[in-house]
Amino acid sequence: MSIFTTKTKFTASLVSVLAVIALIFVLSAQTGCNKAEPCNLTVNYLPDRNTAQNAAMVAFCTARNINYTTDTSGILYQIITPGSSKRPNLCETISMTYTGTLLNGTQFDAGTISYPLSQLILGWQIAVPKIGKGGRIKVVIPSSLGYGAQANGGIPANSPLYFDIVLN
Repeated sequence: MSIFTTKTKFTASLVSVLAVIALIFVLSAQTGCNKAEPCNLTVNYLPDRNTAQNAAMVAFCTARNINYTTDTSGILYQIITPGSSKRPNLCETISMTYTGTLLNGTQFDAGTISYPLSQLILGWQIAVPKIGKGGRIKVVIPSSLGYGAQANGGIPANSPLYFDIVLN
């Protein structure tokens, strides 16, 4: 004969389940995302100082009537539509539709993606927060803020890149 009755076994099981739920609640409260906390991620980069690439980027913009602004990072951009006043930060997942080309006009990619901004190339981390949802930006990114000295698919090493981006 068991020393535990059915009622005692049920009570012990219930207490165990409640203890696990309480533990999960405490852990999630301590490690959960607090929407009120500001994003503390920043873009870490060295400003591009490649004068030959910059000259090619300026010539590209001039030939395509892109009235660019030069960012301190070295990217050239033109905000076509600013979008909403709320700008994305590196802690957010963004959705955007884009077309990417080399400066010779060869398109290497296009589509709609949804990714955490912090996981995208540095040039996008710098440029995309300049617009809000519904905004559109044209941006020319030096290779050091794109894929650098590594070839990537149809993108040769050390290639400045042009993107036309709409933040969805």
